[in-house]
Amino acid sequence: MTPATAPEPAGGSGGSAVVRRTAQVIVASTRAATGVYADRTGPVIDAWLQDRGWLVLERAVVVDGEPVGDALAAAIEAGLDLVITTGGTGVSPTDRTPEQTLPLLDRELPGIMEELRRRGAASTPLAVLSRGHAGIARGRTVVINLPGSTGGVRDGLGVLADILDHLLDQVAGLDHDTRIIAGGAPPAAAHAARPAAPLTKGPHHDR
Repeated sequence: MTPATAPEPAGGSGGSAVVRRTAQVIVASTRAATGVYADRTGPVIDAWLQDRGWLVLERAVVVDGEPVGDALAAAIEAGLDLVITTGGTGVSPTDRTPEQTLPLLDRELPGIMEELRRRGAASTPLAVLSRGHAGIARGRTVVINLPGSTGGVRDGLGVLADILDHLLDQVAGLDHDTRIIAGGAPPAAAHAARPAAPLTKGPHHDR
């Protein structure tokens, strides 16, 4: 999958600042990474971001455990605005995404995950077992752990739809008069590197 280049903002003049935002999706699934199951959640998140004009880097599909942390660290090091993981947030022995995420966060955003679990519980009581984290890494990259089920991902995107723009404005220290447009090329200094996480296409199940 090639990163999608978002459309340029309309109009080349006007005094307002324009910030272009970048994101990457990391799929935490041993079965997806090894080709056992089709990746069903990563494409949903990619499409959601692209529809909103984001510049979305190639999706990383990695086995559970330390490779998730490596992919996250690479994306954070690259200075991306947003990293969304999917999968590995449950309680099975291989579900280690929360443990790989938490050490990388400077500040947590527990309310996001509380709302995700609340919405999910309206459909299934198992939603309360999700252990994902949300927070800010290196003072600029928002990291969100979403479940590995398509329903959990849609619940999570529903939460983000209401808050994501304002959250990123606040993280960047921008006031309400600054114009933010998702999706163009990021500042060169912040985004010169690209995440070196393993990139794989392949099947997986709702983890």
